[in-house]
Amino acid sequence: MKEKVNYWKIFYNGIIPANPIFVLLLGMCATLGTTSSAYNGLMMGIATAAVLICSNVVISLIKNLVPDKVRIPAFIVIIASFVTVLQLVVNAWLPSLNASLGIFIPLIVVNCILLGRAEAFASRNGIFASFLDGLGSGIGFIFALVLLGATREILGTGKIFGAEIYPEDYGMLVFVLAPGAFIALGYLIAIVNRIRKTY
Repeated sequence: MKEKVNYWKIFYNGIIPANPIFVLLLGMCATLGTTSSAYNGLMMGIATAAVLICSNVVISLIKNLVPDKVRIPAFIVIIASFVTVLQLVVNAWLPSLNASLGIFIPLIVVNCILLGRAEAFASRNGIFASFLDGLGSGIGFIFALVLLGATREILGTGKIFGAEIYPEDYGMLVFVLAPGAFIALGYLIAIVNRIRKTY
């Protein structure tokens, strides 16, 4: 008898139990480089999630057509194709976002979250399950980037999504700079893992 697929578990797994940032510690380059504000974190998260979902679906669709010897190169070409389309769309419709995220948009290609999910899940499962896996991991990635970006923005500038919470003069500049990203991420990882162990 065929085992029933638990779609909820597939979807939920990437949000908290196997969160790409807080649990698996994947994609650190984009995480630390683009989270100077909650808005940048949100946009980078959405961009990466869109590529992740699309590449997961396509890889699941063609998994039986790709020979094992060229599996990884084929996955990278698929991911790179979606990233190229994304970059052209962002460049055409959101030039300010393109200027803000800069090199990090094309660097989505080498984000190990995408290749990791392609190899570990999409190449071994059906289309709908791969879609849910990509959606769950994408939401988990967005959650992590927004939380880190909001933390850095509040502590560094006294704002969140540009709305002032307290005067910027009281902000701590270190959280706007690169060292602040490491400090904030370290504390957030500790808090999330504590919550996971408690519940």
